[in-house]
Amino acid sequence: MYQWRKFEFFEEKSAGKCSIPDDVTGKIECCSNGRGKIVLGCDDGTVNFLDRGLKFVYGFQAYASSVLFVQQLKQRNFIITIGEDEQISPQLSATCLKVFDLDKMQPEGSSTTTPDCIQILRIFTNQFPEAKITTFLVLEEAPPILLISIGLDNGCIYCIKGDIARERITRFKLQVENVSEKGHSPITGLGFRVDGQALQLFAVTPTSVSLFSLQDQPPRRQTLDQIGCDVNNVTMSDHSELIIGRPEAVYFYEVDGRGPCWAFDGEKKFLGWFRGYLLCVIADPRNGKNTFNVYDLKNRLIAHNLVVREVSHMLCEWGNIILIMSDKSALCIGEKDMESKLDMLFKKNLYTVAINLVQSQQADAAATAEVLRKYGDHLYGKQDYEEAMAQYIHTIGHLEPSYVIQKFLDAQRIYSLTNYLEKLHEKGLASKDHTTLLLNCYTKLKDVEKLNVFIKSEDGIGEHKFDVETAIRVCRAAGYHEHAMYVAKKAGKHEWYLKILLEDLDRYQEALEYISSLEPSQVGVTMKEYGKILVEHKPRETIEILLRLCAEEGESSKRGTSIGTYLSMLPSPVDFLNIFIHHPPSLMDFLEKYTMKVKDSPAQVEIHNTLLELYLSNDLNFPSISQVNGGGDPNLRSRSPTGVATMSRAESKEKIINNGKDSKKEYDRLERLEKGLRLLQSAWPSDLEHPLYDVDLAIILCEMNAFKKGLLFLYEKMKLYKEVIACFMQAHDHGGLIACCKKLGDSSKGGDPSLWGDLLRYFGELGEDCSKEVKEVLNYIERDDILPPIIVLQILSKNPCLTLSVVKDYIARKLDQESKLIEEDRRSIEKYQEDTLAMRKEIQDLRTNARIFQLSKCTACTFTLDLPAVHFMCMHSFHQRCLGDNEKECPECAPEYRSVLEMKRSLEQNSKDQNRFFQQVKSSKDGFSVIAEYFGKGVISKTSNGTTGTLRSSSTSFSSGI
Repeated sequence: MYQWRKFEFFEEKSAGKCSIPDDVTGKIECCSNGRGKIVLGCDDGTVNFLDRGLKFVYGFQAYASSVLFVQQLKQRNFIITIGEDEQISPQLSATCLKVFDLDKMQPEGSSTTTPDCIQILRIFTNQFPEAKITTFLVLEEAPPILLISIGLDNGCIYCIKGDIARERITRFKLQVENVSEKGHSPITGLGFRVDGQALQLFAVTPTSVSLFSLQDQPPRRQTLDQIGCDVNNVTMSDHSELIIGRPEAVYFYEVDGRGPCWAFDGEKKFLGWFRGYLLCVIADPRNGKNTFNVYDLKNRLIAHNLVVREVSHMLCEWGNIILIMSDKSALCIGEKDMESKLDMLFKKNLYTVAINLVQSQQADAAATAEVLRKYGDHLYGKQDYEEAMAQYIHTIGHLEPSYVIQKFLDAQRIYSLTNYLEKLHEKGLASKDHTTLLLNCYTKLKDVEKLNVFIKSEDGIGEHKFDVETAIRVCRAAGYHEHAMYVAKKAGKHEWYLKILLEDLDRYQEALEYISSLEPSQVGVTMKEYGKILVEHKPRETIEILLRLCAEEGESSKRGTSIGTYLSMLPSPVDFLNIFIHHPPSLMDFLEKYTMKVKDSPAQVEIHNTLLELYLSNDLNFPSISQVNGGGDPNLRSRSPTGVATMSRAESKEKIINNGKDSKKEYDRLERLEKGLRLLQSAWPSDLEHPLYDVDLAIILCEMNAFKKGLLFLYEKMKLYKEVIACFMQAHDHGGLIACCKKLGDSSKGGDPSLWGDLLRYFGELGEDCSKEVKEVLNYIERDDILPPIIVLQILSKNPCLTLSVVKDYIARKLDQESKLIEEDRRSIEKYQEDTLAMRKEIQDLRTNARIFQLSKCTACTFTLDLPAVHFMCMHSFHQRCLGDNEKECPECAPEYRSVLEMKRSLEQNSKDQNRFFQQVKSSKDGFSVIAEYFGKGVISKTSNGTTGTLRSSSTSFSSGI
């Protein structure tokens, strides 16, 4: 005891001048605390209540003689007392138990009030003989159920259980020790222990320590020790441990027996427990004075030490310790706050004690960290850096890491700093800067082993305890590429992994293998970012990966989707065109292989457009060609001593190589042009109205690169026949022109015969002798009657190199043909004139001469004609009955007459439809014949006013134009 440090962690309240009020007149026999007040039982039978500051509240007469024991309940505002009343009869004991309800007051006189006594219970009965009560203890199980244990001087314990207020109780007796011949063994202490459903009772006598298991029936007794203690030397700790005091030591007991003991020398007058502190009033054997000690058993220190007078009672209420002396004086002792305690310890540099104190009193983590920080600062000031760091490590999570890091940035303290940073990462509190600093520490120390542990630990540290990108960046900068790659791969940072492989290590094949192992979506992302580098160094392998990504075969059937739907889910080759920006041959190879695998790609148009641009371009900029052309100035020549420029052997060899390269380049170009033509043709089959590429772009590419075959195909597919022959005209390809017109100018096959007229105009304006070609063209013009002879002569007259012999045969044939037509027209005219004269003569005869009707039979019914009869000027006669209501028309001639009238009306109606007239004129080979037909039918020559006259004038003007 004398080796323990003493501190003043407690202080006296009210300047040590507390005392029991004079209102308490009797001698204090018992006391209790709870619910914010102190209850005192006196030998005059009164029960008195004191509030904070030991001020008298009220008192009342509970017993006639004396109050022996009192207990304030915590869960209900009841007090239970044991005292001596007046003895009514010799057979009944004067000792009884009373229950007072403090919430119910009975007025007694005008100035005082008395709590309602709700139950009076006799303790001793025939089954429970009377004895002296030594101890009293109440357990509130579940209100209103109480368990009252009363210890007697004969070694017995009387227990009363139940609702005391309603007297619904059961009584039972526990025998601790039998009465010996030498004397009694009284009960000196009791203590309840509740552990879940288990209820146990400690019982102490001067010669034993026992434990009763009350959940057993009958209760089972267990002896824990053969030595006990006297009265007032028994208490219970916060952990339901029994504490007893003996002159040599203080002992702790658990349910399984004696536990630790503390050797505090001196007679123990009182024992108590307060907030983890052991309270002892000890008679000092050296001077006989009573000393009140407060022991902190966890930290092995005396928190308070005070010499006191004779103590009669000890209580704990309002967060204070209250000692009541025999002379009714009192001491009120309170614990200082934690800050005051720590300040006291810091002034004495007792940091270890301060740390133990805050930990034992379960202070918050921030307060503990502050103590550890001050201790660390103290050690740092003493240059004990390792021990200081040990304290700082315990502050992680509460102390700002920069506070510690700044102190240990010196190179000599890098080991301690590394240790701190490691702990910071283990607890998951490290930032990116902390990770950077730790990895820099490892690299400065060249501690590869620790770096491996930090990076490659299998317990998830490398995945959760530091910032991945920071670790990769630092390891990469320090040259630890393998560690950076490991972190990137484990964290799934594919872009970092590939960046290191490609930019730092130039391991292209390994990068391709890694990309192949990724998910398709990740493959697409990585290829877009690093495809340029891979195409430059590993074009074939890169193209294979892209083909697998964009054209996976057989997967659609496995996934149960249609080919079209599956292709739409795959990445498009168009997304990867940018990676081939400097390598067009690889792009061409990739797209060709893709189109061979995938026939119905959603991006067919874009792919074909790109392929056409590659096929038709004049120069693909092959790397080999660029390197050859870029190697030196070809104009440099070595000179002989005579000053004549000569070509060295090396230059001659280079020129031969260049010539070979040029021929190879030209061969490749021609091959690409053939591919381009095949693509133009295959992507625009006859069954499609529009091609699978952009026609406008294709025409532009063909024109830019002078690809005549492609232009001719496109113009022909688009029915731009005039543009087709224009191409041949620009090339002065006369044979091609005639062959093209034979193919495209045949109207029976949907061609345009006007092409021959354009061809004739071309030869007429050519300015050179092309008699053979003109004769051939004239044959087709004559065959299809495309142009009038006068137009042909006008066109050919512009070419001074052509002679009359070219058109002599053509003109002779046309004149002969015209002569025959004129003769036929003359005969027709004569016939029409004869018919007209005959018609006029018949009309005149009808007007001037009488008609004799001699028919004897009806034209309709062929019976003999009788009256009434009707005769028509057409020499048909009918019975009137056979005509019916229609007597004005001859039934035989009326249909023919109506058809003529209908034809006339139709002609007049057509004459009003100007659009139809002009359309017939435009679509006819000979527009003049159409106009002549309208004149011949008398439509245009009609002189009536209105729309017909308008048509006449319009037609006349149009015919003049023709």
